[in-house]
Amino acid sequence: MLGACTAGPDYHGPPDVVPASASERFVRADGQVDASAPELSQWWLLLDDPELARLMDMALAENLSLVAAQARIEQARASFSQEQAGRLPTLGTQATVVQGRLPGLDIQSDRPVPPGIPDDFQIEDDDSVSLYNIGLNANWELDFAGGTGRRIELANAQTAAAVANAEDAKLQLTAEVANSYINLREAQLRARQYRSQITLQEEILKLTYQRYQLGTLPLFPVGNANAELEVLKAQLARAEADKAVLLDALAVLIGKAPGMHPVKIEETGDIPLPPASVLVGDPAGLIARRPDIRAAERNLAAATARIGMAEAAKFPKLSFMGILGLGGSSPDDMFDVSELSALAIPRLQWNFLDFGRIDASVEQAEAGRSEAVAMYRQTVLFALQDAERALARFTQQRANLAALIQIKAQADGAVDLDRQRFDQGAISRSELNRALREQDQAVADLAQGKATVTLAWVALQKSLGLGWQAPT
Repeated sequence: MLGACTAGPDYHGPPDVVPASASERFVRADGQVDASAPELSQWWLLLDDPELARLMDMALAENLSLVAAQARIEQARASFSQEQAGRLPTLGTQATVVQGRLPGLDIQSDRPVPPGIPDDFQIEDDDSVSLYNIGLNANWELDFAGGTGRRIELANAQTAAAVANAEDAKLQLTAEVANSYINLREAQLRARQYRSQITLQEEILKLTYQRYQLGTLPLFPVGNANAELEVLKAQLARAEADKAVLLDALAVLIGKAPGMHPVKIEETGDIPLPPASVLVGDPAGLIARRPDIRAAERNLAAATARIGMAEAAKFPKLSFMGILGLGGSSPDDMFDVSELSALAIPRLQWNFLDFGRIDASVEQAEAGRSEAVAMYRQTVLFALQDAERALARFTQQRANLAALIQIKAQADGAVDLDRQRFDQGAISRSELNRALREQDQAVADLAQGKATVTLAWVALQKSLGLGWQAPT
């Protein structure tokens, strides 16, 4: 009957944070996204960029944060195995030697008087003790109140939380690699456009200076043209610095030393764009899918198990210890099979008077569960906020990209018209170069718009809890 008792509350799952009616569709999911359930893993393949896929494979295999997360999983699994083994008895070997002196204890008082000794001869008291034993010992504590079972539940929940945290680290890593790669592509294209603009501006400066020398222009247009050239050179230097920083960031993400093991990425690559159809699912699927929510739920289960562990301390504990071996009062007895000794020691322990220590530990565990409930609710709300914000930004960046495409088309048309006017002698070379510079700037702005859209799409994938594979 006692063995069937389990102290503390049973875990019945996490609380409902949002009503079922509110989990059918995201608020900011417009007609540009699909409510179908998205794929969990390798969302980056939808960008159709082999270079990005290569970097992802390297990061998932070599990133040190993932290595540390995997080590934490192994620690949690070992702890779980250790708690499971606590249900079973332990068996070991021992060799014991005891030498003692107990005053007032006459161990040899009943010893017979040897022949030939006078009757009035007094034998001195012998209060020394010698014990030699070698053999086996066993210990077993019965789990009356279910404390060991609750410890197993706790270790199991902590192991699952460690797995979820590792998957969340994988999710964060894939998003970070994609962000660094996309920003690198944008910096590369920005640097190319600045070089092109510098070439055009140098020609403008040269032509402006020639006109100044001929007396057709004052000096200040030359100064303005030179100032524009210096601004472009500063912008090019900033773009080159951005490239170096992002390459170092990618090196660290794939487990390499920055600078010492440079990441080789071709300069001519374009910025990848997200697919036309974007799958987002629904809030209920997000709650069930995001690994940080899964970790918070497992932490709640662990906090519930801690209450049972604290409650189990209120009940008695019964344990058994047994010793079986060879031994006696001399070392030779340890090798005499006839000197077999056996000892069974049952032990009952019950802390019925602890001045409120156990009650305080129970209250502490219950407060810990209340904290875990609040953290779970907060994690769910933050996840929903993250997804809604990512949807809003993705929609806004798509509209911004459409406007930049129109601006680029207008710049292309203006350049075509100015080329015709230049060929007919209606405008100067400097004016044509300025139109070409505006076209280059439109190209750079469009590239930045593409990068912003793709970054918003990556943030959406991250907010939806994608980029990891559910463990079998």
